[in-house]
Amino acid sequence: MPKVIPAPPRFQHRSLAEYVGIVVVLAMVLTSVANTAPALDKLQRGTARLFAPSGFLMQMFPPDFSRVEHIAWKLVETLQMAVAGAALGLIFALPFAILATDRLSPHPVIKVAARGMIAFFRTVPDLVWAIFFIIVVGLGPAAGVLALMIDKIGFAGRFFAEAMEEADTGPQDALRAIGASRMGIIFSAVLPACLPSFTATSLFALEKSVRGSAALGLVGAGGIGVDLKVAFDLFNYDEALTIILMMLFLVVAVEQGSSWIRAKLI
Repeated sequence: MPKVIPAPPRFQHRSLAEYVGIVVVLAMVLTSVANTAPALDKLQRGTARLFAPSGFLMQMFPPDFSRVEHIAWKLVETLQMAVAGAALGLIFALPFAILATDRLSPHPVIKVAARGMIAFFRTVPDLVWAIFFIIVVGLGPAAGVLALMIDKIGFAGRFFAEAMEEADTGPQDALRAIGASRMGIIFSAVLPACLPSFTATSLFALEKSVRGSAALGLVGAGGIGVDLKVAFDLFNYDEALTIILMMLFLVVAVEQGSSWIRAKLI
């Protein structure tokens, strides 16, 4: 008679503490939705106003292309801000990531300090950094570039450090055994092994910078965001739609370009 193999359990048995944790999380989700989500009746009335003949969306069509040349130059400035901010941020993110890596940091105190700085840069929103640098260097794209740089140090520094933590330690130990210096190990074993991950992170950082640079202009940090804010303030919704469409084209073009580069290099 063939042996009957019992079916595996459908659900894993958990402890009482785990069930309590699941209930707490579900309760938090439900209360958050109940306290912050819009009411259905308000959402229906708002949607009706949007599509009314004199509503917000109807005033945006057709888009106004009378200032398309000016908007295009502002988009070029936005792209330049994104590239400069991402490039500077990636350059400074690498040493922060090295200092934040267990096997590469010269001292545990330095490692903790570097990780704390990376977390701090990542925690503060880029709009807040933009306001801070506007106070320091004044209105314009320079403040936006500095804000993007700090934001990218926090963004890329974390992923660079994680990539170096996960790198194969065999080549590092071999170089260390023959007396290689810390910098020799980093440039000969760590960076070559992490290059694909660094490339992907850098391209994602550039995409993030393009999207972020468009919003920084809302607080006066240069770029197309200034024109978008002025268009909304003056109720020029048709011009605002033109700016949004051109911003969408720029973001999609950068994302497609970075995807092509990532496919070629990784």
